[in-house]
Amino acid sequence: MKNFNIKAVLFLNYFVFAILLNSVGTVILQVQQNFGISKSSASVLEGFKDLPIAICSFILASFLPKIGIKNSMLIALFLVSCMCFVMPFTSEFWFFKLLFAIVGISFALIKISVFTSIGLVTETDKEHSSFMGFLEGFFMIGVLAGNVLFSLFIDDHNPKSTQWLNVYWVLGALSAVSFLFLFFSKLNESEARSEKTDLLGDLRNSISLFSYKKVLFFLLCAFLFVLVEQSFQTWTPTFYKEILKLPTSMSIQAGAVLAGAFALGRFLSGFFSKKFSWIYVVSFCVIGFAASILLVLPLTHNIKINEGTGWFNAPLVVYLFPLMGGLLAPIYPSINSVILASIPKYLHSAMSGLIVVFSAIGGTIGSMITGFVFQEFSGQQAFYLSLIPLSLLIISAIFMNKLKINPKK
Repeated sequence: MKNFNIKAVLFLNYFVFAILLNSVGTVILQVQQNFGISKSSASVLEGFKDLPIAICSFILASFLPKIGIKNSMLIALFLVSCMCFVMPFTSEFWFFKLLFAIVGISFALIKISVFTSIGLVTETDKEHSSFMGFLEGFFMIGVLAGNVLFSLFIDDHNPKSTQWLNVYWVLGALSAVSFLFLFFSKLNESEARSEKTDLLGDLRNSISLFSYKKVLFFLLCAFLFVLVEQSFQTWTPTFYKEILKLPTSMSIQAGAVLAGAFALGRFLSGFFSKKFSWIYVVSFCVIGFAASILLVLPLTHNIKINEGTGWFNAPLVVYLFPLMGGLLAPIYPSINSVILASIPKYLHSAMSGLIVVFSAIGGTIGSMITGFVFQEFSGQQAFYLSLIPLSLLIISAIFMNKLKINPKK
């Protein structure tokens, strides 16, 4: 397979950061139990993760190719490796804020680099879309693996136990291995650079993207999607623990089942993107997910969980709730691939930066709103609210599909 080595490295890097980024739901649940942190206070961890992603992406997107795509990824992996090796010794809540801030900064470097690299290792629009779908699917495999990994270190009999922090030894080692694999891999970055422009010119290229209506509707789609996605991913463990009254380890494993459903949905998007227009895939997924919310959430009221309940004897809704993620999953890679395939490769870094910025802002707002409504009202009402952004998402996608981009040379 052409470019096999670098493609494998991109998958591995995405896998590592999938675990680190999406551990925020597990950490939110654990810091509530370990340190007595309230839901609204714990929800700020999403902001410490996403706001650095947004800020750094905006600053770095224009001139990251000049720093070097490979160099950027190496810096990111070095930073998170060091922080992971520090975490087992922590005993204060502020360490977790620092952890997610560093993870956020590093992910900004990784995601822009990975998205930019896709255009360098694929040759056609359909290959681009398919590779994006498989890459995002593998990201969700990382989320699944991360939830399972964290659950193995949880002590259900002692909620105050901090032995789960030992999981960061494993994550630090995994980050270090990814660093070494990348260090010895080769990537031709020449097409990602615009030789005609300096730094100021690169900034102008980034700003020029806002002049296209298709880009604006895309950014709205990305914002709305991640707002919904992060709400579910971040708060599913807490929902299972407090609403469904399941053990902590099983609640975290529910996040793994949700991630597995996301992974399956994104792998399938890699297949369906070759067969159907992206707008049909996105419309089907949005409508299907909205319908599943209306059908599944009512089943979570007044549910009876017996002592000793596990995956083999749990009520049906325990399985249904995370499986909804399979419908939501194909949307993100579909819209990302469409917009990246619409512009020249030298603008991919700038566009990737905007994707990360608006995704990060959406994730932060979605998680904080969900955390607030969860605390003040109920978990069910918090998730019902997602019907509003879902409605706006499908409208924005329809407008996006009708518009074209003709970049100026």
